[in-house]
Amino acid sequence: MSRFAPPPPHPSGATVPALDRDAIPRHLALVMDGNGRWANDRGLPRTEGHREGERALMEVVAGAIDLGIPYVSAYAFSTENWKRSPAEVAFLMNFTGDVMSRQLPTFKEWGIKVRWAGRRPRLWKSVINRLETAERETQDNDVITLTMCVNYGGRAEIADAAAAMARDVQEGRLKPGSITEDTVQRYLDEPQLPDVDLFLRSSGEQRLSNFLLWQSAYAEMMFLDVLWPDMDRRVLWRAVEDYAHRNRRYGGAVDQAAATTGE
Repeated sequence: MSRFAPPPPHPSGATVPALDRDAIPRHLALVMDGNGRWANDRGLPRTEGHREGERALMEVVAGAIDLGIPYVSAYAFSTENWKRSPAEVAFLMNFTGDVMSRQLPTFKEWGIKVRWAGRRPRLWKSVINRLETAERETQDNDVITLTMCVNYGGRAEIADAAAAMARDVQEGRLKPGSITEDTVQRYLDEPQLPDVDLFLRSSGEQRLSNFLLWQSAYAEMMFLDVLWPDMDRRVLWRAVEDYAHRNRRYGGAVDQAAATTGE
């Protein structure tokens, strides 16, 4: 019997779809886009969109737990988000730290292990402290791993990995000729993260925006015409049902004629 409580059921009474275990993605990546537009459409400050986005994140994580998805990575603040207005950056910094503190009891109750991926430089010390506290206090949870990508960029992650490998080559700890894709993986922010299976972006935009570039080499992409604050687990479940019917070949191909004749 699990020592963790399952998320509460969806208020509508909707239940998780019946899918084969092999058809469920192991790693779900989330680009949580559309908070500002959601607020603008309602004549509200952009900050209200971010607040509602927190609810949507926890609702989608609940849906992932219901399905048995073991890894979720959420794009909370990118290395490019520093270009936003100082007021919005300050709000996002404070808000991200507050989310970590506010949701910590739920993380513990549902068995969510929190991890943080991203750069330390420029990131507020108070935010780092709250992220590290969430990591430390949930390290023994094993229902799902939620990686919060804060001050994160895919190119930055790869550049940092290359710099770290170069230092180790210079100091004699790594031979250039021995570097493989597995070597690069070990130098990434969260080397234990598996490749992304399903990459979801809300708000209708169709781009990666520098998120998990290395890990998403063979991800199935879905761009949803739903603003992030309107996301809930039912939207996730429909996306996973779509994913379950896709044919993932990883660069291979099936000779349909040979398959038909048995050759």
